[in-house]
Amino acid sequence: MTVLEWFLLATGFMGAMTLVFAVRKVYRWWKTPLELSVSFSPKGGCTDRVVEELKRARHEILMQAYSFTSKPIAQALVDAKTRGVHVDILLDRSNEDETYSELNALLGEGLVPYIDAQHAIAHNKVMVIDSRTIITGSFNFTHQAEVENAENLLVIHGGGELARRYRQSFLEHKGHCQPAKKNKTSAAKHDSGHHKAAA
Repeated sequence: MTVLEWFLLATGFMGAMTLVFAVRKVYRWWKTPLELSVSFSPKGGCTDRVVEELKRARHEILMQAYSFTSKPIAQALVDAKTRGVHVDILLDRSNEDETYSELNALLGEGLVPYIDAQHAIAHNKVMVIDSRTIITGSFNFTHQAEVENAENLLVIHGGGELARRYRQSFLEHKGHCQPAKKNKTSAAKHDSGHHKAAA
């Protein structure tokens, strides 16, 4: 081979290596490293952690809950909707009868939760935020889970493929859900308390 041919070969090799380096750098920038964090209750800050993640949402919040009585989490969902985030909520059917469910509060703020009555219990406790962050664990989104129960809450950042699978599962469940009906038990309790306060 001539000197020129060696030079062209070396130049081509260096160009290819530069391209590989650039692609890998872009890939690392685009693919957020997986980050895991965990909180425990009682009184371990699980509710605060959920609210913190909801405040970071910019595009979409998908939530599945068994029991839902947490006022701070309900308010964080309402706030997210107010700032333009798409919020989708699937609840177990017990929320249509549970005295302290936040179902009516969500309906009153223009959110439309769905009821998953396809199963004996819709026991998922999951949130998928912006298709990148997953919240899961045993922690029910309730006051009792925060202050009395022994629970765990896992937050996963950067779980692209994992988040995609959770999102797909959410959409499959939503496919057999129905829009929630107003909780008459909770409404009656609220009205009773209001009349007593007025008296």
